[in-house]
Amino acid sequence: MKKSTTASTKSYSGSNSSKKQTRRDVQRRSRQRARTIRIIASMVGLAAVIAIIFLLTSNERAGADVQIEGVQTFSNLERGHTPDPVSYAQTPPVGGIHNPTWQNCGVYTQPIPNENAVHSLEHGVVWITYEPALAADELQKLQNLTRQSGYRLLSPYPGLPSPIVLSAWGYQLQLENADDPRILDFIEAYEQNPSGPEPGAPCTGGAGIPG
Repeated sequence: MKKSTTASTKSYSGSNSSKKQTRRDVQRRSRQRARTIRIIASMVGLAAVIAIIFLLTSNERAGADVQIEGVQTFSNLERGHTPDPVSYAQTPPVGGIHNPTWQNCGVYTQPIPNENAVHSLEHGVVWITYEPALAADELQKLQNLTRQSGYRLLSPYPGLPSPIVLSAWGYQLQLENADDPRILDFIEAYEQNPSGPEPGAPCTGGAGIPG
């Protein structure tokens, strides 16, 4: 009878030991899974941080790396709003203090206020200006080009330094005719330029009724 009891005890003890080992195995695998999840989460977080840093530094470099012959660059432009007229250093202006209301993008056949147009530049707009005496066929090309995007302004501007001038926030290009291939280069480089102050901000709902 004692032998039977002893055998049963050993059997129970072995079974209990096996269960404990199984629990330890489960716990170990659980810890391993948790550790793996933490490692993966850390790697994903690190990748996200690297991606954000890359995007920020890329945005800072955007525009600065573009090489277009004749483009003038202007830095340290003031930002802020005023309802008063502003005297700008460039003709047309390429940035600075401006009116609280932006100019609606599109084609204008009359001059528009500098202060409203500069606010549009802040939103990533390219402002195409031309001498009022520009030939009709040249003007038609500029009008067609302007209507291809919701972030372009076109208006006559008396007293320009050249027949056509393209302006973006901090950049300007003087041109002799509407067939100059640098027009498209300038637009591609600086329209909605991510290094500008407020790219993507609206160019509708402001001042003016374009044609």
